[in-house]
Amino acid sequence: MTDMTVVNISAIQAVALASVTYYFGVWVRRRVNILERFSIPTPVVGGMLVAFVLSALEGFGICAFKFDTSLQTLLMLAFFTTIGLVASLKVVFEGGKLLVGFLIAVTILCVLQNLMGMGLADWLGLDFHYGLLAGSVSMMGGLGTAAAFGPYFEQTYHIVGGTAAAITAATFGMVIALIIGAPFSQWLIRRYKVQTPKAVGRPEPELKIPEDIDTAVVDDTSPTYTPELLKAGTIVAVCMAFGTILSMFMGQFITLPAYIGSMIVAAIVRNIGDFSGKYTVEGKGLNTIAEMSLVLFVTMAINGLKLHELVHLAVPLMIILAAQTVLMLVFAWGVFFMLFGKTYDAVMLCAGGIGFSMGATANGLANMQAIAEKYGSSPKAWLIVSLVGAFLIDLINALMITWMATW
Repeated sequence: MTDMTVVNISAIQAVALASVTYYFGVWVRRRVNILERFSIPTPVVGGMLVAFVLSALEGFGICAFKFDTSLQTLLMLAFFTTIGLVASLKVVFEGGKLLVGFLIAVTILCVLQNLMGMGLADWLGLDFHYGLLAGSVSMMGGLGTAAAFGPYFEQTYHIVGGTAAAITAATFGMVIALIIGAPFSQWLIRRYKVQTPKAVGRPEPELKIPEDIDTAVVDDTSPTYTPELLKAGTIVAVCMAFGTILSMFMGQFITLPAYIGSMIVAAIVRNIGDFSGKYTVEGKGLNTIAEMSLVLFVTMAINGLKLHELVHLAVPLMIILAAQTVLMLVFAWGVFFMLFGKTYDAVMLCAGGIGFSMGATANGLANMQAIAEKYGSSPKAWLIVSLVGAFLIDLINALMITWMATW
């Protein structure tokens, strides 16, 4: 057997490939309607096609591609630092009891997703870490968390194909969430005869967000938001710098993903600013850094997937994901709807909760929009799903996954 040719791709080349792959995904997505319909993320569209080609070349023994992931790690740190910078306790307090209750509910769902995944993985003869990857890592966490924890599980717990399994599960979850979210919510309205805004002619309430947590901090009259971008970049860089120190210290006692320290430092910085009123950290600059780092980081992670390592996991993974779908429906019915009062707001929490608990916040909002067009909007539910799904649960989920992985 001859040695396989290995193609080394440097860190800069990996970023360039990810950028080209992303726009290739944009081109494909515009031409394949079903990808637009199910809101499949552009990095998945382009990245999966590239990963398939590279995995096929390696699988057939033609050549292997070795990526330098140093800049991918940097982008991962930057993205999760931005998550910490929007984790405001003041927002939780302003959201009231329903927001707090919903956050507690989805935290419990994280635990159940992991327990089910771990139990089924063990029953199917797999390492229980595969169950975590098909649990809240990919379901509640979505692509970003899947792309971060896949390599972490591979390196820390020697889970073969962990990244491929996590990203595949996350993609499955996003599709299923869009398929079942709105129809299930409509079934609840009809089954329980829920009063909707359009049915009773109720005017839609105005959504009031407290001024001190307004995310629009950029002056529209400014000719450029470069100062905001530099400010956000500086804050992110400082949080990452101190976060690496915290991670090194915590690493003496427990093995953690590299970004946990930066996320914790960022959350502390955010909340000191909120409660002291001395500074703000949100705005277009921070949003830009978050979006760019996420797109490049996820695309790079998908480009490097070893899809041929996923073959032996296909059937067990599908069994676990089918069980996760059933769990999601039962939990949405029993908790999001029944426990929160069988109201129209509860219906909308079901639609949004199914979306982000199996995929991404954007999926949840898309489900809610579909219901709102037919029955009327629910500003309260829209705000709660946005706040919990966009950042609050991400911090809790990351810490929970790290803890449960040590069992």
